Parts: sequence; C-alpha cells; structure tokens
Amino acid sequence: MGELRTTGDHPPWEGLAGTDRHAACVIAARTGNRSALDVLVAELTPLVWHVARGHGLDRSTAEDVVQTVWLAFLRHIDRLHEPRALVGWLVVATRREARRTWTPAKRETGLTDEVADHLESTQGLPEDAALVDDRDIRLWRAFGRLSQRCQELLRLTVLAGRAEYRTVAEALAIPRGSIGPTRGRCLTTLRTHLDAEGGSR
Repeated sequence: MGELRTTGDHPPWEGLAGTDRHAACVIAARTGNRSALDVLVAELTPLVWHVARGHGLDRSTAEDVVQTVWLAFLRHIDRLHEPRALVGWLVVATRREARRTWTPAKRETGLTDEVADHLESTQGLPEDAALVDDRDIRLWRAFGRLSQRCQELLRLTVLAGRAEYRTVAEALAIPRGSIGPTRGRCLTTLRTHLDAEGGSR
C-alpha cells in the first residue's frame, strides 16, 4: 500500500470510516504524525478496554493491559503489514495480554457498570441500597451463565453510538449484519437467566 498524503490542511483519514480510516491513520502514524496516533487511541481504546474487561480483569488491571497493548503497537507499527488488519491485531494482542495478566486476585467481582447500566428493567431501579446490591449479584450470576461469545458481544456493543458495529464484527470475526440479531438473542438469554435468578429467591 502506498503512502497516503495530506491534501492541504486535511488529514488523509478525513472522510474515511472503519478499516479504511484506521489504515490511513496507521500509515500516517508511521511517519510520526501524532494526530493520527491520537485518532487511533481515541477511537479504538474503548474496544481494547472492553476486550480486556471481558476477560474478567478488574478496572486497574484492565487499564494496565490497555496501556501495554498500545505500547506494543507503537513498537510493532512498522511490522503491521496490512494496516487494515489493525482491529484484529489489537484484539488478539489484548486477549493475549489479558490471559497473561489474569489472576484470581485480579478478577472482576461484580457486574461492570457498562453492562448493568445498559440492561433495561421493567420494574425500575430500586432506591434501597440493599436491593441494588442484590440486583447486581443476580445480574452478575445471570451474565456469568452466558457463553463467552455472548459476554464479549454484549460488552463490546455497549459502545453503541461510539463504536460501529463494523468494528465489533471485525473483533469477533462475525458478519456485521448478524451483530444486531445475535445481540438480541444474547440479551433474551440474559433476561431468561435473570428471571430464573429472581424466581429462586
């Protein structure tokens, strides 16, 4: 792939989206363009973060993993033969680093706020703190009964509005058009598990 050049005051990634945008940023970042790197970090850090958290890491450890992955990217930026494969590279690197870092002591002990806030409740949010804690415990148990794929998909798609389904599809290696239906099935299964948890009380 040839080097993309800036036209006037417009960066080469302007007007592009998805893998084309990321590829243009990678090529520009190789030449020392700090703005290109800033774009990549701003747009793809949420993805890296959710992949790390999806492996059960607590917040502090996940932050360390995110930093480690971006430092590794900088070290290997010239070795990334296909810039359009950046998302896949980041996901694989994050999974490897998360598995290397994971220990029982660093495991997330409760349902993450990102997922808990996204789930709709037909009964509203209880004001009593004890009820909130109980709901969180039941949500976490129900979430933990989902397949790993459903857990990861739900974590990634809570970025709706900030990350495209295209990026999620690339990260999970599934067709973009199946993200919505699959997410719907995962949420339905989650609510079924949650109802079962509630029914056992």
